[in-house]
Amino acid sequence: MLYRFGPFAMPYTLCSFQRGSISNMTSQKESLERFTTRSFADVEFDCRAAPQIGPVVAHRVEKVNHSFFISIADMGTSEKPNRNFQRILKGKLFQKPAISETVQKILYTLKANGLGTRDSIVVDVGANVGMATFAAAAMGFRVIAFEPILENVHKLCDGIYLNRVNSLVHLYHLAVSSAPGQVIMHKVIGRLDNSAVSATGATLAFKANEVIPVTVKSVTLDSVIPTSTAVALLKIDVQGWEYHVLKGATKLLSRPAHEAPYVIYEEDERLLKESNSTSEQILQFLKSHGYNQCIKDGGDRHCFKGKR
Repeated sequence: MLYRFGPFAMPYTLCSFQRGSISNMTSQKESLERFTTRSFADVEFDCRAAPQIGPVVAHRVEKVNHSFFISIADMGTSEKPNRNFQRILKGKLFQKPAISETVQKILYTLKANGLGTRDSIVVDVGANVGMATFAAAAMGFRVIAFEPILENVHKLCDGIYLNRVNSLVHLYHLAVSSAPGQVIMHKVIGRLDNSAVSATGATLAFKANEVIPVTVKSVTLDSVIPTSTAVALLKIDVQGWEYHVLKGATKLLSRPAHEAPYVIYEEDERLLKESNSTSEQILQFLKSHGYNQCIKDGGDRHCFKGKR
């Protein structure tokens, strides 16, 4: 069978994954209750019950110490294909797995300093298809992943299966914000990774792409992550909504360094402006919660407590 994509054609197998047995699901829920507040252990996204969507285009992410698989959510359009999909067709490596390398380096450093212990977790807000989530899970870390775009959530389910990490990764089809309720996400067709709360922000880089508004339930990190759970790394990539995510995590951010040492977030001044915030506002907010060292690294900002 051939899957035809614009001028390209490639063989594929349409898989129907068995997400795990009932006993595995029960033990996973018991495990999850150790790492989230009890009320949220019951609303984890059920990958086993989710329908398979489209062909699964799985690709191994290499050039990292602990490699892993992802399922590509968005092949782009026939006029403008996803560059990584084109690279796969040519037999090349996944392009620029920067966040995966970064996450693994941070976790190695934290472990070396006694901060990334087996009992701590990684929180991934704006997980997309799992470049950070599975990079952490490949190292044995438990991950709480939040993703508001349903198509991406299904691809995260694929990744959980492909990497055999159903006991490590706990997935929520939720937006994260400063208050519980609902937000309207603007889904960018052909570039789901650019979807944003701000309609203008969603199309800054892809003005010609169709945008579809979808309503998604929102939560705060403080309502999900219990005070008994140490968070080794908080990663946020939400297309300009970073400040609102942090505002809903004041209890988490106020913890001592050994319980919440490191925050990494995307810093794009244009996107922040569209969401009524600024990079300086975020920096001052984090410093007020003890993150006294912040450095810029490409398009990301790293903030940590105490000495690195």
